[in-house]
Amino acid sequence: MKSIFPDIATLLLELEAELRLLELWDETPPSPEALASTQPFCVDTLTFPQWLQFVFLPRMSHLVELEQPLPEKCGIAPMAEEYFRGGSLQGPALVAKLAEIDERLAQG
Repeated sequence: MKSIFPDIATLLLELEAELRLLELWDETPPSPEALASTQPFCVDTLTFPQWLQFVFLPRMSHLVELEQPLPEKCGIAPMAEEYFRGGSLQGPALVAKLAEIDERLAQG
């Protein structure tokens, strides 16, 4: 059976590239307090793109690097759809990339 880790590593790099392309990449990290939020997706302290950049990408990259068990269900694409709904930001490519990550994780 083919390892999932190379596929997820590639998808994470593509996700970062998409965030940069959409100019949603922050050069300055949020405060440690903001990152310590206990709310899902840190909704009380971070924007969704910040959560992707400073929480999701580092955690997933760490798991991939160490070949640790990955979540089987991520369900992150629906959160992205909600974030971009009705806003001026256009994020269909970002949502599609997150859907790819969701699908690949579900496949195992």
